[in-house]
Amino acid sequence: MNKKRKILFPRHQRILEQLGENIKLARKRRKLTALQVAERANISRVSLYRLEQGYSSISIATLFNTLRVLGLQDDFLKLSADDELGRKLQDLDLLK
Repeated sequence: MNKKRKILFPRHQRILEQLGENIKLARKRRKLTALQVAERANISRVSLYRLEQGYSSISIATLFNTLRVLGLQDDFLKLSADDELGRKLQDLDLLK
């Protein structure tokens, strides 16, 4: 099976890297080792490392389970919650 390579623009890659750094800091603030978080999230240590490094190939389940272990699962609901562009487009359509 031939996997397509995911291509990200540099600024989008930086967003993933910042997310990973935030997760790593949250883990360290809780004084949890990478192994502890990985085991509790039921993921491999390598997957946690990749998440903390900002790899784009990490699954959404890996992200969610890691946030859950850190007690940050409610932050997951904040993703795309403030759809400013969508509301502007909808308002323009309503004005017609």
